[in-house]
Amino acid sequence: MPRVPGLRSPHAKVGRIIVFGRTLDKIRLNAKGSLPSAYTPYLGDPKPAMFDGRCCRFLGVPYEALRARTLEGGCDEEILLWAQARGAARNDEECLIWNRYMSKLGWRDDRSDALSESVVKYGFTGNRPETICELLDMDEERPAGATRSWESAGLTVIYVMGVAGCGKSTVGEALALALGWEFVEADALHSAANVAKMSSGVPLTDGDRAPWLASVRAEVDLRVGRGARVVVACSALRQSYRLVLAPDPAGARFVHLRGSFGVIRERLRGRKGHFMGEDMLRSQFETLEEPVDAMAVDVSLEPSAIIARIRETFWL
Repeated sequence: MPRVPGLRSPHAKVGRIIVFGRTLDKIRLNAKGSLPSAYTPYLGDPKPAMFDGRCCRFLGVPYEALRARTLEGGCDEEILLWAQARGAARNDEECLIWNRYMSKLGWRDDRSDALSESVVKYGFTGNRPETICELLDMDEERPAGATRSWESAGLTVIYVMGVAGCGKSTVGEALALALGWEFVEADALHSAANVAKMSSGVPLTDGDRAPWLASVRAEVDLRVGRGARVVVACSALRQSYRLVLAPDPAGARFVHLRGSFGVIRERLRGRKGHFMGEDMLRSQFETLEEPVDAMAVDVSLEPSAIIARIRETFWL
């Protein structure tokens, strides 16, 4: 099956554990009607061997409670903290055992027969998966072989998002400086035509934004590819835009600087020398689709307090 945008590898870690992030992805995608039907039989805890159920039992929380909490909103790390507070607070050794067990499931154990049946069903020949996690990765067109010992490289990109005037650039640049990461100002990658259009008070269309989003993604990929970690200030107003920017949530997080129209309007009134005027603000709020998988921060906080919260949440 082709890779599903927004669905990460089971190997990808949130905090100290694997599988959990993929469980959250499936909950969110299913709620939006974006999870392929082939995945729906494996949602929740229909059978003891299903990954979602195993993960919930390890954390000590019911699947339906985890589903409800996930759809309330918040980033992965915030939801994991909720699960640890409600259920079982696992220590480092227990998490290590969980990771090693789950990553090797299907290799010479009671799931080996099921794995062999799936290998035949999926039509694998030549380089065959040796674990269930590897089966999922190879089926979703991730690199074969490398997945056997692969672990997430951790958080590599933070997108600071929100409407014009929320403080994306101020917070993003200061956060990058505090972390020693590189900073990308997405507005600087707009074409001259886009800037002229916005300066004249005309909202951009999705057609206008598409090459811009592609440019932002290419710039981020270039920097991450050479080993950098990056903070990006980018409006990222719609879910479809965020999927272009971060189709795989394993190494990226969004921080939404959220404020009311009145608060943001007052900020814009005092801002000079930017192409986005007050008249554009209403269209930005109309375009905004608030993310359910982002860390939300009130714009009324001082930038230093916002940065401190981001670092605490993401263990940076």
